[in-house]
Amino acid sequence: MESVEFATAQEWYEKGNAFRKESKWHEAINCYIQAIELDPDSPAVEAKRMLDDIMAFYCKDMYNP
Repeated sequence: MESVEFATAQEWYEKGNAFRKESKWHEAINCYIQAIELDPDSPAVEAKRMLDDIMAFYCKDMYNP
């Protein structure tokens, strides 16, 4: 991630959304974490939860044919 520091939770959230749209999941989650630290009621809470779900998903049938 670039070394730019954002001042508000909204800026971190928007940067996370930009990374998410580029499928840069790890960078997006890091931005969302920063947003949540600044504002625990940020929409980043839900965005991070959704990315966590995506990252934790796997198809059990692919492992047990």
